[in-house]
Amino acid sequence: MQLFYSAIIHKESQEYTFPRDESKHIIKVLRKKTDDTVYITNGKGYLFTGIISNDNPNKCTIRIASFTYQEKKQYQLHIAIAPTKLNDRLEWFLEKATEIGITEITPILCDHSERKIIKEERLYRIIQSAMKQSLQLHLPILHPLTSFDSFINSNQNSHYQKCIAHCEDGPKVSLKTIVKSKQSILILIGPEGDFSINEIKNAIFNGYKEVTLGSNRLRTETAGIIACHSVAFMNQ
Repeated sequence: MQLFYSAIIHKESQEYTFPRDESKHIIKVLRKKTDDTVYITNGKGYLFTGIISNDNPNKCTIRIASFTYQEKKQYQLHIAIAPTKLNDRLEWFLEKATEIGITEITPILCDHSERKIIKEERLYRIIQSAMKQSLQLHLPILHPLTSFDSFINSNQNSHYQKCIAHCEDGPKVSLKTIVKSKQSILILIGPEGDFSINEIKNAIFNGYKEVTLGSNRLRTETAGIIACHSVAFMNQ
């Protein structure tokens, strides 16, 4: 199944016209024509079945024939991660984390961060593409780049099990031992230079548990994926 995405389509919609680039893809590449079926989601759990009523490659229009709704997962997975020095590594993380089933991502600016600017629109498109490719109906939320202190001092994450993964010595518990089925969890992943001592102390003060992702030293994006998989595996 080829899945398309539009944020503006909703359950009361009767028809929808694709943008020019997608219209061309549908008609010229997929070779769809009038009365053929296409599928589209709004990223909010709805899957719409559309019948092509106009097969113009510049303005393909569908009639909404039916829709179904998929409930959200019984848990939420929020990863707050420091953007990597190389853009492609962060983009890879977003793509794979979306495929695995992440629900929220917050890029965080840390004391040791080497990248302080992100291209939010590009990252958003990557998440959209990964959602469609993996045939998911809920689009993960991408929050704006936020400072570490602002993020951990916010009360919006109070309903999550909160963890910080870091490489400093000291007592830590394995993430896989505290992940519970159907429990929402928030995990902080630091930059290449790890979190600073002050950041770790501040996180602990704000109720974050210190966790380890294993004995190997991991790249930021790898640590993020291992965290995502650990949580998803416990909720299969």
